[in-house]
Amino acid sequence: MRKDKQTGFTLVEIILSLGLTALLLGLLSSGVYIVADDWNRNSDVLDKSLDQALVVLQIDRALHGAFPHSYTNFDTLGREIYFHGEDDYLSFVSTVSPQRSPGLTVWEMYSVVDEGVYLSLVPAFSDEPTERLNESEPILILENYTAEFSYLYQDLNENRLWLDEWFGEEEQSLPLAVYVRFIPQRDFEDVNEELEIVARIKNNQHRSIRPTTNVGL
Repeated sequence: MRKDKQTGFTLVEIILSLGLTALLLGLLSSGVYIVADDWNRNSDVLDKSLDQALVVLQIDRALHGAFPHSYTNFDTLGREIYFHGEDDYLSFVSTVSPQRSPGLTVWEMYSVVDEGVYLSLVPAFSDEPTERLNESEPILILENYTAEFSYLYQDLNENRLWLDEWFGEEEQSLPLAVYVRFIPQRDFEDVNEELEIVARIKNNQHRSIRPTTNVGL
C-alpha cells in the first residue's frame, strides 16, 4: 500500500519567510519613527507659535488698557503722568495684569542683544515706579527677538505722525496709539516671523492734568 507524501515548508522557505518578515517590520518601524519625529517637530513649532501669540495678545490688551497714571514729583511738587517710551524701551501703567492682580500694573519691555525681549511687571502705587522696576526680576518673553516702539501724536491741526519717543512727564498725556514691532534677530530670521501690534489708547488723557500743546519732535 502506497503512503501519501507529507507536505510542509522547507528550511529555505522558512528562512526566506523570516527574512521578509524582519524586513517588513524594519520598514514599518522606520516609518513610524519618521512620522513620530515629524509630529514632535511640528508640535514644537505649534507650541512655540501659540506661546508667541499669547504673548502678543497679552501685550496688545495691556496697551489698550494703558492708563494715564499720575504721581507727585517731589522736586517740583507737581503732578506728572507716568509713561516712558523710546524706540527700544517702553514702560507704562495698565489696568491689565496677566496675573489678574487687583489694581494697576506697571509694564516694562526692552531688548537684550543675543537674548530677546524681556518684560518686568510691578504694582503701580502713588509714586514713580522706576525703583521697583529696577528691583524686579525680568522675564524673557520672546527669545531671539528685538523690540521697536513708535508713538502716535496728533497736533493742533489734527495731523498725525509717529514719533520715536514719548515721555509722559513732559507731554502730560499718553500717545493716541503705540506701534510695536518684534523683529527676529539676524541669526533667527529663517525660523522666527516678525510680529506686530498696533494698539489704540483710549484713556490717553488724565481727567484733571491737561496735556501740553507742543511735542518735541
